[in-house]
Amino acid sequence: MREPVDLRRQRILAAVRARGTARVRDLAEELQVSVVTVRRDVEELTREGRLRRGHGVVRSMVPAEEEPAGTGAAAGDRVAVVVPVRHSYLNETLHGARTVLEEAGLRLALHLAPQAAGAERPLVERALAEGADGLLIAPRWRRRAEEEADHEWLAALGVPTVLMERRPWRGSALHALDSVCSDHWYGAHLAVEHLVGLGHRRIVFATRHDSPTARSLRAAFTEIAGAHPLVERWAWTLIAPEAGLDGPYAADETAELPALMRKVGATAMVLHGDVDALMVVQRLAEEAVRVPEDCSVVAYDDVVAGLGSPPLTAVSPPKTEVGRMAAELLLQRLAEAPGARPGRRVELLPRLRVRGSTAPSTE
Repeated sequence: MREPVDLRRQRILAAVRARGTARVRDLAEELQVSVVTVRRDVEELTREGRLRRGHGVVRSMVPAEEEPAGTGAAAGDRVAVVVPVRHSYLNETLHGARTVLEEAGLRLALHLAPQAAGAERPLVERALAEGADGLLIAPRWRRRAEEEADHEWLAALGVPTVLMERRPWRGSALHALDSVCSDHWYGAHLAVEHLVGLGHRRIVFATRHDSPTARSLRAAFTEIAGAHPLVERWAWTLIAPEAGLDGPYAADETAELPALMRKVGATAMVLHGDVDALMVVQRLAEEAVRVPEDCSVVAYDDVVAGLGSPPLTAVSPPKTEVGRMAAELLLQRLAEAPGARPGRRVELLPRLRVRGSTAPSTE
């Protein structure tokens, strides 16, 4: 005989109140009903103000009952987040993920990977051994070989995993893994169109080359500038000598930016990332090159670009939203049966923030 709705909802309230937080899928298993049924009950109880609902998680509106030591939330009731140490770009991404996870009642365990090849794997293995139910990860992957070395073990973790700001290779072991990243091609497009719209026809692009983002940007700038009917001349170089881990490079690709700018006759530059861009502007000032009077500058990342003198126009990837969306995808995976949905790749569009470092060309 089917259990009365009111009784089932009372059992849900009692279970959630006893724990403080409960997962929808766990409640469905305990009550031996479908996840859809529990979700419907939870929605009604939430409307009545008796529960608070998150992504796949339910929280009580009253304090959890006193429990003996050691019987609280399961050790696995958390998400491991693995990001590179000293990576300011990902701080905002981390904040976005944390907000979503905490609202859902899940604990976040942060692991910082040192600057060494393969540093993420032992951290992930330890997190899983400690009971993590899911993983958000942004591997450093300074070189393509490092990325390839991580594919097999990362694809075989056995827990829901979402890549942040990393795009799996087509056909690789990670091809079906969930990922959320910025559309860096579109970011490059915004930068070029902004400068072309100001009348600049000769542009220098400079990026790091020790991350997947840097490699994506170089490919995007090459494609966009090479095909743009209004770009008369352009060149790409490394923004800093220490960025050239993948070499060898042609002479122009490791040239000092002021010298390359003069060679190309450039009136504008796009520089990745912010800190290096600020240093380049300082170097230009030492050589009596004024920004934006003599050279317009667009930075890429927008972490500290607005603090420069002048404040730098910058392409701003949606860093916080990447973390938020990645956490939401992970929560959906945690709340459903394995393989319930196909893998998902989400790309979010950057914005251009115009400040004082760009101006119309005087030529």
